[in-house]
Amino acid sequence: MKKKIITFLLASLLLLAGCSSGAKESSSNSEEPKDSNEITIWAWDPKFNIKALEIAEKHYKTDNPDIKIKVIENAQDDIVQKLNTSLSSGTTKGLPNIVLIEDYRAQSFLQAYPDAFHKLTGTFNVDDFAPYKIAPTSINGENYGLPFDSGVAGLYVRTDYLEEAGYTVSDLQNIDWNKYIEIGKKVKEKTGKYMLSLDPNDLGIIRLMAQSSGSWYLKEDGTTPNLAGNETLKEAFNIYKQLLDADIVKPISDWNQLLAAFNGGEVATVPTGNWITPSIKAEASQSGKWAVVPFPKIAEIPSSVNASNLGGSSWYVLDIPGKEKAVDFLTKTFGSNVEFYQELVSEIGAIGTYLPAAEGEAYKAADEYFGGQAIIADFSKWTGQIPKINYGSHTYAIDDILVVEMQNYLNGKEIDQVLEDAQSQAEAQIK
Repeated sequence: MKKKIITFLLASLLLLAGCSSGAKESSSNSEEPKDSNEITIWAWDPKFNIKALEIAEKHYKTDNPDIKIKVIENAQDDIVQKLNTSLSSGTTKGLPNIVLIEDYRAQSFLQAYPDAFHKLTGTFNVDDFAPYKIAPTSINGENYGLPFDSGVAGLYVRTDYLEEAGYTVSDLQNIDWNKYIEIGKKVKEKTGKYMLSLDPNDLGIIRLMAQSSGSWYLKEDGTTPNLAGNETLKEAFNIYKQLLDADIVKPISDWNQLLAAFNGGEVATVPTGNWITPSIKAEASQSGKWAVVPFPKIAEIPSSVNASNLGGSSWYVLDIPGKEKAVDFLTKTFGSNVEFYQELVSEIGAIGTYLPAAEGEAYKAADEYFGGQAIIADFSKWTGQIPKINYGSHTYAIDDILVVEMQNYLNGKEIDQVLEDAQSQAEAQIK
């Protein structure tokens, strides 16, 4: 009887061990891609980033017909939340092979999760990309992001309003903000139109001014706040106030009002990133009435240039199974394919930061909407002039602080005190 019981117990233990082993194996397999030829990608904006991926897939499949590209659309904020949730818990289950991350946010991920992303060092030629894109996509001398789109800025101008005020497009070439305000007053006087629109809760124009001068909210280490005593920010705040005092600003409060301001003909200029081009061209009745000139510089800052950037994003490979294929896909499309970039420009107006692409015919094409100006060629030239800075990890946190302090400044608070108080808040918040 004892032998039967022992035999039964042993058999039961073996059975349990087998089940346990099978369960563990199943869990492990769930981390693996179901299809080894499938590359999963997270991105936002179906008309821009996701459309770019579809074009990239077409080019890649020419030599890799068996590969499957599975793009999962998420809002940008959702991607940020999902990545943080997964990576902070230490799990990679459900993560994609490739993820699109905005340049302003990249350092926060690279610094917080250094082992989560696959190094791309040596897989593409960094010298082929705009220099300003390398710092935010790298850490500790290693490249982790493959640069994608440029947020290179320009000053979009209504040529008809300028002419009515006695100016030509050449009068706005490589100007500073003092000249801009002078012209803005004349345009308002002669046409009744505002020079630009501004949302008090969006300091994108301050970030544009800062980068045009090679300065940022943080020091070169990407972590130490650089607000108190920052002469560039001081001048940027001063310019912002001068714009308002000159009564050449149309106040807005959201994206739709921004679009309505220029599509409705209420403003004479739009100083922002090139990604606004499709939205401007959406108003067909204004074709031939627009031009683009270089972004204004800050006259009082010697390092300031007529080139800047707003936004932009890059591709990152997660350090999970399938990373080799993911790297191959990126480097053979976004990392080296001039023909691919010509199609991006032609199909969706996406200007990449891959410098050799600027030699292609699509980049040199005249745009009749902008009076025959080759705006892509101009934007490409300005891309190479954008000062290189380290965005660090806290762009939006500090932006929120400065939005409040800007209102304090406009209400009479001294600028030095404004920046000192912002510095103290930033130091306390991002410890």
